[in-house]
Amino acid sequence: MTTATSLELPARYGSCPFSPPPAYTDAAREATVTRAVLPDGTACWLVTGYDEVRAVLADTRFSADARTPGFPFLSAGQRELATAKPSFIRMDDPEHARLRRMVSKDFLVKRIEELRPGIQDIVDRAVDRMTEGRTSADLVADFALPVPSLVICLMLGVPYEDHDLFQSLSRTLLDNRTTRPEAERAHAQLMGYLAELAARKRSRPADDILSRLAAREDLTDQETASLGFLLLVTGHESTANMTAVSVLALLQRPDQAGLLRADPGLVRGAVEELLRHLTIIHLGLGRAATETVRVGEVTIPAGDGVICMLSTANRDRQLFGETDDLDLTRDARRHVAFGYGIHQCLGQTLARVELQTVLTTLFRRLPGLRLAVPVDQLAYNQDNIVYGLRALPVTWG
Repeated sequence: MTTATSLELPARYGSCPFSPPPAYTDAAREATVTRAVLPDGTACWLVTGYDEVRAVLADTRFSADARTPGFPFLSAGQRELATAKPSFIRMDDPEHARLRRMVSKDFLVKRIEELRPGIQDIVDRAVDRMTEGRTSADLVADFALPVPSLVICLMLGVPYEDHDLFQSLSRTLLDNRTTRPEAERAHAQLMGYLAELAARKRSRPADDILSRLAAREDLTDQETASLGFLLLVTGHESTANMTAVSVLALLQRPDQAGLLRADPGLVRGAVEELLRHLTIIHLGLGRAATETVRVGEVTIPAGDGVICMLSTANRDRQLFGETDDLDLTRDARRHVAFGYGIHQCLGQTLARVELQTVLTTLFRRLPGLRLAVPVDQLAYNQDNIVYGLRALPVTWG
């Protein structure tokens, strides 16, 4: 059964910064699959139930290729980013698998665990810089952005001194307000930068991902730049936003922050609960049906677009209990914050290690950490594909 009226996308946010827009939650209560309307007037399906979201993301009859007829877009800029020169996350197998394999070994659990001491050093140095000679800072600009940027630059072999350039271009590309011409220019500039860097790596290789990709004979220059583009953009934006929103959530719940301070060993489970509770991909994951498929109680015709709402799936009460509450002791390991199926986030292990390191270090080294402004004065990136804070003024003095 579906709702009587179609939900207009994207929905407006409510008063709680940690919850998905209320309209999505309301839709999930009414039906696990419901009709929705995209900004251009095109109809699509909104999948909100946990089981249904996993079913769609695991079903090869739903294409992740943004060039597939019916694929849903929330803006012209998003369409440009996804279709102009798609990365492997916007491809189906076998091409998706071929390209993913070329970088997957760099993100295996063992490899990322080997990086943990280096990540700890980056985090410690970031705290040192942020706190040197002062007792307040913008946690976004001074900490949450630099840490994952430094990590992914180190792994990729991208000069960190270029971070202002790629962060600015990333923000443009991830903003749903970006027009098609703006997206085209930003995409071309970032791809050009990475193609030039890859060419330099080919003649002067180092021990980094981009050097290894540039040396492969089975990759075109375009594919090398595209892989670098995906890893660079997703490797810093999502973790930076997750870091800032996680810190805010814990500052708003001192009882939960106290648990983490008292027992740093809770951090692995705490990160899973924060990922579930916050689910910063608020706008969902798009797919297009290539065949007529039954999902839950609804038949989705071939050619229809589908948006899987990770945020509402992660608030399934039958699976997680009182889902609107943040509980660092909850077993949240079955969340779908990183997606599900063959397109599940390649960098999830890296994100977990970074978040674990960031949270334990911040709350250990800055026991007096607190907001420097009233919470209602904070501004959020609600128009971005990745939800986050524009700034997070904090103090610890």
